[in-house]
Amino acid sequence: MMFSTPPCHGAHIMSKIFKNPKYMEEWKEEIKKVSGRIQQMRKVLFDELARLKTPGSWEHILSQIGMFSYTGLTQEQCELMIEKHHVYLLKNGRVSMAGINQNNVKQVANAIHDAVTTKPKP
Repeated sequence: MMFSTPPCHGAHIMSKIFKNPKYMEEWKEEIKKVSGRIQQMRKVLFDELARLKTPGSWEHILSQIGMFSYTGLTQEQCELMIEKHHVYLLKNGRVSMAGINQNNVKQVANAIHDAVTTKPKP
């Protein structure tokens, strides 16, 4: 039987951050920026899907939190996005919101729109 454990490097770094008030404040500000950017990309993606009149309800993109979003896409729709549009996500529809940015958000929205309109859910 094999076991895998993560390296302790991250824990050592965080220990130093948590023990130093200056580093702690800097870390908190960075987390706020990252979180804010992800929220902004959720809104931009939602707005672009609305602009494209993509069938379905996409409010869940706004209501979910965190670095990932479950799109509700089928495996077949995800495969189309991967193969045709080179938008990579899990085949269960889970996509990394942290990987979406101003340069690719329209590409992602267009891929979702194409997948939903080309391969509608049964």
